[in-house]
Amino acid sequence: MILNEWKEFSTDAELYTQENFEQQIGDVFEAMCLDENDDIPHYIWTKNYTVVIKPNTRVIKDVSFVKVPRHPVIG
Repeated sequence: MILNEWKEFSTDAELYTQENFEQQIGDVFEAMCLDENDDIPHYIWTKNYTVVIKPNTRVIKDVSFVKVPRHPVIG
C-alpha cells in the first residue's frame, strides 16, 4: 500500500523516523510503499528521489538506501 504519512520502521541497528531519514537522504519525504505484512517499506518517494530500500541481513537485520533521481536531466 502507498502511505502519504510517515510510518516509523526499525532494524536491529536503527529506528528510522521521518526526521532522521530526511537528514540521511538530504530530501523531503512524500510517500512510501509498504506491504501489510512487512515492517520495512520497499520504496520511499522524496521530492527529488525514489529511494529503494535494500534489506541487508547477515548477523543483524539492517537496510541500505539507494537513491534514484525522479526527474533526471536529459542533456
